[in-house]
Amino acid sequence: MSTQPQNADDVRRIVKDKGIEFLFAQFVDMHGKPSAKLVPAHHLDDLLTDGAGFAGFAAGDVGQGPHDPDMIAMPDPTSLTILPWQPNVARFACNITVEGEEWPFCPRTILRGALARLAERGYELRIGAELEYFLVRRTEDGRIEIADPLDTLELPCYDMRALTRNLDFVSTVSKYVTELGWDNYATDHEDANGQFEQNFQFDEALKTCDRAIFYRYMVESLAQQRGLIATFMPKPFANLTGNGCHFHVSLWKGDENVFDRDPAEDPRGLGLSELAYNFVGGLKSNAKAYIALTAPTVNSYKRLVIGAPTSGATWAPAYISYGYNNRTQMLRIPDRGRIEDRTVDGSCNPYLAATAMLTAGLDGVDRGLDAGDPNTANLYTMSPEQRAAGGIELLPANLLDATRELERNEPLRAALGKTRDGDYVDYYIEVKRREWQLAHEQITQWELDRYLQLY
Repeated sequence: MSTQPQNADDVRRIVKDKGIEFLFAQFVDMHGKPSAKLVPAHHLDDLLTDGAGFAGFAAGDVGQGPHDPDMIAMPDPTSLTILPWQPNVARFACNITVEGEEWPFCPRTILRGALARLAERGYELRIGAELEYFLVRRTEDGRIEIADPLDTLELPCYDMRALTRNLDFVSTVSKYVTELGWDNYATDHEDANGQFEQNFQFDEALKTCDRAIFYRYMVESLAQQRGLIATFMPKPFANLTGNGCHFHVSLWKGDENVFDRDPAEDPRGLGLSELAYNFVGGLKSNAKAYIALTAPTVNSYKRLVIGAPTSGATWAPAYISYGYNNRTQMLRIPDRGRIEDRTVDGSCNPYLAATAMLTAGLDGVDRGLDAGDPNTANLYTMSPEQRAAGGIELLPANLLDATRELERNEPLRAALGKTRDGDYVDYYIEVKRREWQLAHEQITQWELDRYLQLY
């Protein structure tokens, strides 16, 4: 199943040799939701040549109205992925076109453009993604609860017994990830009850983003087969740690990691090159804006707080900072030659999140921004006065504030590109502000409990 085709002829051979009967032509909208048509394998040549047609307005936020011509999802042959749990079916990650032209509202196309511009500079972006999820079930009254009724420890992180009780599920996911050729190297019971993380190796940015979309779909599908829900929602439980999707990034020239340096030769001791420190400077400088894409939902900002869940820490950033192997920082340097961004959460569209991070970092490279000194403090316990003295700024506290920062950020505006109606940034902001407004209009139980009889 790990065979990776390089072209259409490879695809034809694999489909024949593996007995694949059906193919998903899959694309994503702004929110990362996978949509697809199922195409019989005897129409493979038609799919590769002509793509699969969609009424775009019905598919989500991809920049179409009911008056627009069909969107065509054009398969990327190198993305062919066989469903491990149903090996007669495979999927293609597709790029959207309309009337023969690349569609500028397509998130995968936006990232491809950013990577092409990066290649002109002689670099390649590589990413590792850590996707956390909860296993839950719905109760009769419509609420959700942790699927494992015995997963009740106050400090459940790495609990061997909880891993063992869920061994059938997590080991199946692990085997499938490795069969796909991505190499699952660890499975953790994470910090919250019912929460898991199953890591696979880093790779070229587009491959990792394609894999992140498929991984979420696979985990969700396997959970549904068992009558459960796997959710990557950033904060499904108020009292538990949320779901991150931390991105580990590095730039490469061929086989050389240009972020890497011997820690003994690095005055800051982190094992990063000067280019990498400029990249960090760009991430810090643009963080207030790019977080609108790495933490893109109303719910995202309920994860990005300092308050104490049951385990005693959110493990999520609230301040713009970088530091050593220190999980209270926004940007953590877990090892030489790579940068971990902890703003990214499970609701992200990985293509847009990767574009945003790359753009922010390159802005730092182009402007020669100084990253400043790495932070060694526990930011969860620093006083406001200490943070102010250290020049440590707050990240936006909600999606609305993040979109306001994004609106005036010129590097991101340029990188996300133009559409027929203006800049993609403005379309993105319009959709996200509508999402924020819908949430703001809800009357919650908390409001009723607090205000109903107070006045």
